[in-house]
Parts: sequence; structure tokens; C-alpha cells
Amino acid sequence: MSKSNLILGTRGSELALAQTRTVTGGLQASHSGLIVERKIIQTSGDKRQDLRFSEFNEVANVDKGIFIKELETALQNGEVDAAVHSLKDVPSDLAPGFVIAAVLPRAPTEDVLVSATPLTLDSLPPGARIGTSSVRRAAQLRWLRPDLQIVEIRGNVPTRVKKVLGEGALDAVLLAAAGLQRLGLLQDGRLEIEGKVLHAHVLDPVRFLPAAGQGAIAIECRSGDTASIDCVRALNDAETEARVTAEREFLRLLGAGCQTPVGARTWIESGTLHMAVRVFNEADLSAPPVEKQASRLVGEPKRLAEELASGLA
Repeated sequence: MSKSNLILGTRGSELALAQTRTVTGGLQASHSGLIVERKIIQTSGDKRQDLRFSEFNEVANVDKGIFIKELETALQNGEVDAAVHSLKDVPSDLAPGFVIAAVLPRAPTEDVLVSATPLTLDSLPPGARIGTSSVRRAAQLRWLRPDLQIVEIRGNVPTRVKKVLGEGALDAVLLAAAGLQRLGLLQDGRLEIEGKVLHAHVLDPVRFLPAAGQGAIAIECRSGDTASIDCVRALNDAETEARVTAEREFLRLLGAGCQTPVGARTWIESGTLHMAVRVFNEADLSAPPVEKQASRLVGEPKRLAEELASGLA
């Protein structure tokens, strides 16, 4: 049964709304006459920006999916037909009753070093203060540059960018290239915000591995809602799906969450899916990470993840 209207659930951040506009445009282009509505839902991660990510389980009684839990509740209650997520925010062990119905063509997966003056990972001065909200980024920074000071920051993308401006400014912050691009902030190594021009250095993804799912927009539906699934499936990108399936399965087999210090990079060449991973010891972040790489046919993403996870889980 085809749908005539679809309600999309989304967070209210600028980035979430930009991603939802992309999904809306794709759906309307794929389905003539489809009416797409938007419902903004505030999540635990949005409500408690005073908390560190590590504090959510203890203080807010949310141990994973802090940016999707309320959206899944709205799905379950039939308030929305589909939810739009940044895939890296979605736990690898999706709750029963839900399914990732589609992933859009992937944006760049790299991380970006944003600073007020031109800086690279190597040219950061000893003791420089670097802001990030990601334990993966923090672990890789400490591994590559143990002399740096890591400062945990929260807030939406513009808020984090502005941490390099004003009194008490950080020397740099690390953010995902995809979010900066989707907000129209990143162009040719420059980043402009509130009339200020900042410098943006894109990190080499071979040296500084991205997060699993980074750069991908996911659309989640109720697993039994075939009409909604069929509707959004028109936006699915097969290559992105193969890559993120391998990355997320690797995290699932490791028992890793969205805030576990694991980097994963995938790429496809001549029908072969390649994946490189970097896994840090949560109990001892000063220990060197375990690094592995393997390849399989594009149609075998889960087998590729199993091969890499063998001996690590």
C-alpha cells in the first residue's frame, strides 16, 4: 500500500533540521504527490547539555541512544512514521521493533580541526587545548599527540565551533566534516561563522579514523510498518548501506556503543569492500590501540565485520 503522507520525526538542532530537509526533498522527488510533515522532538541528549556523555546513565538513566530514544518512543506510539538520524548516533544493537529502512548517499567521513589560526594536527603547539565531545577523537588525539590537553565540550555544531573564539578560547575543536558541510559552513579550508573566518584542516582518514556511520543519514521506521519502509527505501544508497553495515556490525560484535573509542574506515574498490579499524582499551586509554584491516566482497559486510572482530570481542 503506497502512502499519501509521511510524518518525519527529527531533533530540533540546525544540523538535524538540515538533514530532515534533505530527506524531505528526496522523498517528494521520489514519490509524486507525497505530503511530508515534520515533527520536532527533543531528546535526552538535547535536554541535558549540562551532562558529560559518560554521566547520562547515572544521572539521566539513559545508557545509550541519548539522541534517539525519544524519537523511537514517538515511532512506537505512532506519532511519527519515520525518524531521521545521524547514523553515528544510533546504537549498533537497534532496539526490537525498529529497523534502519534507508541510508542516504554518504557525505565525507573525515574529521576537521577548526581553529582561529592555521593549524594542523602536527603544528598544534605543545599543551594546546583541543575541544571535542567524542571519546574516539579524544583517544586518537592522546595517542598521536600525548602533549595536548583534551577539553570535553557539548552543544550543537555552531556552539562548538565558537569555542575557538572569544575569552578563554580553545586552540582548536574537532568536528565532523559532514555536519559542517550540511550547514554550509565549510568551504575550501575555510569556515565562516558570525562574520568570523576560521581555518579548517581536514584530517587524513587513514591516520585519524572516523566513527562508524559518520557522514551517513539514516531513516528509522517501525519494523512492521511496510508502507513507510517501502516509501523511504527509495532513498537508500546501496554502497553506503554496505559500508555502514560492516562498521555497525563490527561495533555490535565488540559490544561497543556510540561513545566507545573505536575508529572504522571503509571503502569500496572493484567490487571489494575494505575496512580498517582501530580499537582503544577503555580501561587504559594510554595503551596503544589494536589495529586491523580486512576485505570481503561488497555483498558480505557482516562477514567482513566478523573477521575483524574475531579475537577482539
